[in-house]
Amino acid sequence: MSKVTGSWLSGGVGGTGDAEQEWPGARLGLPREGPGAVAGRGVRFGALFVDLVLMGLATSLFVRLDVQDPAQMQHYNYVSLLVWFVLTVLMVGLFGFTPGKLLFGLRVVRLDGKPMVTPLRAIPRTVLIGLIVPAAFADADNRGLHDKLAGTVVVRTR
Repeated sequence: MSKVTGSWLSGGVGGTGDAEQEWPGARLGLPREGPGAVAGRGVRFGALFVDLVLMGLATSLFVRLDVQDPAQMQHYNYVSLLVWFVLTVLMVGLFGFTPGKLLFGLRVVRLDGKPMVTPLRAIPRTVLIGLIVPAAFADADNRGLHDKLAGTVVVRTR
């Protein structure tokens, strides 16, 4: 891992995070596989894709769309993004999962052991996911900047 990104992607301040571990989540005390194991990037992306499609469909229930009008299409995209943001914050903050995460058997959990992520932690986490770049880079535990900031990790439920 780069010394430039090491301090924010790794576990400790100023460290590179390159410490050897047998599997993602080992240094967090998480199992190698099964329930409670760190979720892989592919399944997390799949859950995000499902969420975006569902939120787009939910938006279409409330917003009339004329695909021939570029201004209306742009309005639709903004409303769809807002719907995704609000529902993701509420669902992750209150339940620990979104519809996509539920479908793929994933859950967002706090590293400090407290039961709820809370909407207050879910807001900056969701903002960073929306920016995509911070979420695209992950440390050895498959945690991006959004998870680091919120003190969370995405684990498997089954």
